Parts: sequence; C-alpha cells; structure tokens
Amino acid sequence: MENLDQSIKTYPKTFSHIGITVPNIEKAVKFYTEVMGFYVIMKPTVVKEENETAIGQMCIDVFGKGWGKFKIAHLSTGDKIGFELFEFNESKDLKPNFEPFRAGLFHFSVQDPDVEGLVKKIVEAGGKQRMPIREYYPGDKPYRMCYVEDPFGTVFEIYSHSYELHYSEGAYK
Repeated sequence: MENLDQSIKTYPKTFSHIGITVPNIEKAVKFYTEVMGFYVIMKPTVVKEENETAIGQMCIDVFGKGWGKFKIAHLSTGDKIGFELFEFNESKDLKPNFEPFRAGLFHFSVQDPDVEGLVKKIVEAGGKQRMPIREYYPGDKPYRMCYVEDPFGTVFEIYSHSYELHYSEGAYK
C-alpha cells in the first residue's frame, strides 16, 4: 500500500492560470479577447488596499503595504486556463525586460494550428514577431512554432500542435 500512497501524492497537477502585469488593462483585455480569442470572466475591476474584505487582505499578504489600488481582469483560454491581468500604477512606466537567462518565468505558450495567421494578427495589433516561424521536424511532421510579444512587451510562444506532440519522438534529433 505504500507505493499506492506515493503514486497518489505525485499525480500530475493541472494548470490553473497565469498572472500578467500590463500597463493598460483595457487595451490588454481588447488584445487578448480580439486577437487571441480569450473570453472575459470578470471585466476590469478596481481592488483597493484595505483589511475589511478577503480580497483586500489577500492582496496585502501578496503585495505588501503601500500599493493603494490596482485593476484586475480575469480571462480564460479555450481550454479553460485562466489568464489574470493586473494593472498597477507603476505598470505604466515599468516595461518587461526579456531576460531568458535569469531564473524565473520566461514565457508561456498558446496553441493554434494557424501559427502564421495568429502571428500576423499579433503584429497587426502592435505586437512583435521575435523569430521566423520554425518547424520542429522539417519535412517529417508539420509541427511549427514561433516566439512573439504582445503589444505590452510580454513574450510568449505559439505552437501549432500540443506540447506532447511537439516533444514526442525527441525534438532534438
């Protein structure tokens, strides 16, 4: 029974959501709904620094004291992964730095079979294409990918197929 208990403790967890700080939450909601196709769960809302509500207390626990207020919006992807957007007063002047060699989160990835079309929409909406669209298995499998940036400087990747398919059979042949 000990092995059964161990397997229960180590089951694969599911991904719930990611939080992204943006300089303008209304523009970010527009980009992520109109370009990326995410849908709004909770429209942009102001959260104030206070101890009277559970959300106020939780945010003080996370951000410390002195932030005053911020805006938050909740979106979701087509596969029900949450996409949480934050706008702090400081967000307007502090742009993200692309530092892939620094420990910590460096990008997230979305999946769309029309990589080319999505990259074009991102660029047309003010984002950037960071590299050419590449194939993982040229001439063998049609798996493509590309790194991009949203209009606010957040780097993410687009895959044409699932993560499992991209890395099955070894992408590094």
